[in-house]
This record gives sequence, structure tokens and C-alpha cells, in this order.
Amino acid sequence: MGDQEEDRLLYPHSVYEPDTDIGTEDEGSIGSSVQDGVRKIEAINLTWTQRSLMIAYLGIFLMAFCTSLEGQTVASLAVYATSSFKKHSLISTVLVVQNVVNAVIKPPMAKVADVFGRFEAFCVSIVIYILGYIQMAASNNVQTYASAQIFYAAGSTGLQILQQVFIADSSDLLNRALFALLPEFPFLVTVWIGPTIADAVLRHSSWRWGYGMWAIILPATFLPLALSLLFNQRKANRLRLIKQKNRKQNRTFYQSVRSVWYELDMFGLILLSTAVSLLLIPLTLAANSKNGWHDNRIIVMLVLGCVCLVLFPAWESSRKLAPKPLLSLHLLTERTALAGCALAFFYFMAFYFSVQPYLYSYLQVVQNYDIAVAGRVTQTFSFTSTIAAFVVSILIKYTRRYRIFVTAGTIVYILGLVAMLLYRQEGSSFLQILGTQILVGTGGGLVNVPVQLGVQASAQHQEVAGATAIFLTALEMGGAVGAAISGAVWTHQIPRRLRKYLPAESQDQVEEIFGKLTTALSYPMGSETRIAINRAYQETMNNLLCLAILAALPIVPLSLIMRDYQLDKMGPTRKRRRSMHAHLNETSARPSLEDDDRL
Repeated sequence: MGDQEEDRLLYPHSVYEPDTDIGTEDEGSIGSSVQDGVRKIEAINLTWTQRSLMIAYLGIFLMAFCTSLEGQTVASLAVYATSSFKKHSLISTVLVVQNVVNAVIKPPMAKVADVFGRFEAFCVSIVIYILGYIQMAASNNVQTYASAQIFYAAGSTGLQILQQVFIADSSDLLNRALFALLPEFPFLVTVWIGPTIADAVLRHSSWRWGYGMWAIILPATFLPLALSLLFNQRKANRLRLIKQKNRKQNRTFYQSVRSVWYELDMFGLILLSTAVSLLLIPLTLAANSKNGWHDNRIIVMLVLGCVCLVLFPAWESSRKLAPKPLLSLHLLTERTALAGCALAFFYFMAFYFSVQPYLYSYLQVVQNYDIAVAGRVTQTFSFTSTIAAFVVSILIKYTRRYRIFVTAGTIVYILGLVAMLLYRQEGSSFLQILGTQILVGTGGGLVNVPVQLGVQASAQHQEVAGATAIFLTALEMGGAVGAAISGAVWTHQIPRRLRKYLPAESQDQVEEIFGKLTTALSYPMGSETRIAINRAYQETMNNLLCLAILAALPIVPLSLIMRDYQLDKMGPTRKRRRSMHAHLNETSARPSLEDDDRL
């Protein structure tokens, strides 16, 4: 039995379904059964040298460092930008725009990468990102500034998904968890220097330059990756690895548009984007509007969103309507992909109940921490999860398994949430508060990257970009739903409890205390008013933590539903790789791929 046949029998859901058949009439070329962008990257993968791949990953790291530093820097500038328009209260609207675009843009960008190519998709994201920077820097009113968030969020989210897709393309499953962390590592440094840069920009220039300078810096950091992709794509063309599809020379404009429409699965993208938007927007509006769920428009949007969400898999499963679907029928019925996406949804929903966005306020008010200490405790989750993910990535490489760490991580995550409920109380010590953050962060680090790895392992190579996009979209959706529900709980319960517990002389200050953190902090610890404020905050936080535990309960059984792949058996064997390279070296007049170390 051949290596390929053995792999297919033992691991039928392998991530790698080679389209190259050595010895056929199209020897050495990538077949036409998959889309152009996938065929390009499969051909490029055969041309990588150690040096060129290292340069490409250097480009990934530089872009990740740039976007991470930019994120930490401009986070402090949004307040000054909206305040300069005398519309500081509309900063929440800006955040809503960002959240919706972040959730919607991932599948379309992944599809662009599959249809046109990874390099082309990166270029689209970079251009959109730059347009967002320029528009924000030049905006003279809050409407222009808010509209710029569409470009900004689309560009940044596009780069996020494309970085993970490139890593999935160019790494095997044993090493992928480790490489998938590469875009996260800069956070460990940028979180400290970003605010300092923002302060320097505001003191020596203006918030406009704080946005505009990234339109210059980001393209420069993209150059190493861009040149690596271009050079190796040219090498693949020279070695006749990329088989171009037969296209009609005299195709009409209508035929061209129709072809692109089906290649991109435009209607499927519209259905999914509409569903996500119509589900997220009303959740956010209900959490922040006075009428809440009594507004009929919110109910209508939710119903329409659910209808679109139901229609989406029906559309994708039709070969006639969606010949090139965003999600194949195989992926829509693959239990590992479905369970992994559901796990990501509930995991991040619980995160937004327990850690974001109200832990910082709680620590300042109830625990009486200063700004610096509250900030460090809040960031503990991110630091701990990054370190835990790094450790588990190494363990995955040497154990060749991933699911055991997912299950262990889900258990640790839930234990961390329970510990929060027990020890995140008024009067708890600093070490108790910090310890719960470390515990839940460790669980998060054990869950996030291995689950993404499992979802990618369940997909064929043509499906990897779409699978990654849907996983990250599910993660974003869980966070958005969690943020909306926690916002509704916080907005409605804090004022009600303040009215219940505040002494008579402070009853007229309810709205002021709730609306301004500084007002709540102005009352000294131990005073009758501060005791009432702390009690309102504490009881509301306890309710959120109970919701977090309930939201996290499904993640343990979902982890057990995922297939326990043996990762070293996934994909082509080393023998097959050697045969592919040997064939290319024999049939090409060019130097050997193994010896060609030029850039």
C-alpha cells in the first residue's frame, strides 16, 4: 500500500489533500480542481528554502509587532479624537462599528485569499488599513472618523486572518500551534511601550499624527513577506508548478463578472455577513438603549439575522447554487470543525462575562486598586494565556496530540471562573485576585490555539482559509454576544442596586455615580455611600461570574466531541515530499529546489 493511500485510510480528514500527481500528464503542476489562490500557495510551498521562509516569517513578525504596537498606541488616542469633535459620548458608537466589522470581514478576506492569492489578499488588507489611517488622521468630524473605522477594522482584521492562513499554509500540524502564536508575542512588549508612545505623540504633535504615521510604517514592515511571496511565486511559475486554468479568450464582461461571483461565493458571503451584522447590532443596541428589548426594530433585526444564518448552510451545501462555497459540505458536517467553533463561541462569551469589560472598574471601586495595579491585574489574563499557549504548543509538538490539552484547558478555565466567584470578593487579598486571573488565563492559553489547530486539521487544504475564518468569526461572535449581555446586566443592575442600597442623602446621585467612575471613587472607603456602591458592584459582578460559569459549561463536552488526531500522521509523508522534490528536480532545467537558496 502506498504512502498516500495509507494516509487516506488512516486519516481521512487530513488537512493536506495534495493536488499534485507525480507522473501524470500535468507533471509537477498544481491541479485545476482547486481555486487559483490555493493552487498558487501550494506551488509556492514547493519552492520555499529555509532562508526565504525565515524572511517570510520575519515579515509576519514585523507586521504583527507593528499592528500590536499601533493598537496599544491608538487605544489612548480615540478619546482625544472624539473629544476634539466635541462628541466624546459617541466613542461607544465607534466601538460598535469596529466590533461588527471585525466579525464580518474574516470570511470575505479568506475567500479573496483562496480565489486570487495570499499575496493579493495581503495587499488588499494593507491598502484598506492605510485608507483607514489616512481617513482618521484627516477627519474633521465624528461621522468621518466613525466611517474610517470600517476601513481600519477591515484592514486590521484582514491581516489577522491572513497571518493565520499563511502560517497554516507554510507549517505542518506539529509545529503550527507554535507558529500560530507568532503574531501574539509582540503584545508582551508593546503593552508597555504603546501608551508611552501615545503620550509622546500627544505632547509633541497631535492625535492626527498618531494615526497617520502608521500609514508609512505598516507598508514598510510588509516588504519582507511581500518580496518572499513574489519571489517564490515567480520561481514556481519558472518551474511550471502552477497550472493555469483554461479560460475563454473572448469572454464577455457579464461572463467575467459571473465567474468571479461564483468563485467568491458572493451570495454566501452576503448571507453570512448579513446574519452576523443583524445579530450583533441589535444585541449592542439592546444593551445600551433605554427601551432595550421593547424596541420592535431590535426584534425584527434578530429574526432576520437568524433567518439568514439558517439559509447560509442550505446555500453552501448546494453544488448548483454555490459551486465554490465558502464552507464545503464536508466542513459543514465535520464534527471537529463544528465542535471547535462552538467551543470558541462559548469560551469567549465567558471571557466577556468574567474579564472584560468590567473587571477594571470593579477592581478600582470595590478593591480600591489604583489605575496602574488595576491595569496590571486586568492584563494578567493576556500574559498568562500567551505563556500557557507557548508551553502547550511545545507539548503538542512532542506528544503529537492536541485534544488532551483542549480538554484539560476547558477544565482549568472553568475552575478559574469558579475561583473568581469564590475569591473575587470585597476584602479578598491581592494574591487571591491575581491567582484567579492566572488560573483562568492558563486555561484560556490551553484552549485557544489547540482548538484552532484541531479545526484546521479537520479541513482539506482548499478549506483551511475558510475554516480558520469561521473559527475566528465564532470567537468574535462569542465575545460580541458576551459583551452585549454583560453590558445589559451592568447597565440595568448597577443603577437598580444603587437605588436600593444608597443612603437617602445620596439617592439623587445615582446617575452620576453610575455614569462616572471618578464620582464613585470620590467617596472614601468605609463611608456609608461607598459601602453601598461597593455592594452594588459586587452583587452585579457575582451575577456576571455566574453567567460566565454557565456559558463555559458546554466547552468540556465540546472538547470531547473533537477528533483526537495524531498530528504526525496528518498530511503527506516525508517519503512523498522527497519524491515530489526529486521529480521537480529531474523535470526542471533549473537548479534543484533543495540547493536554490537565493532570495
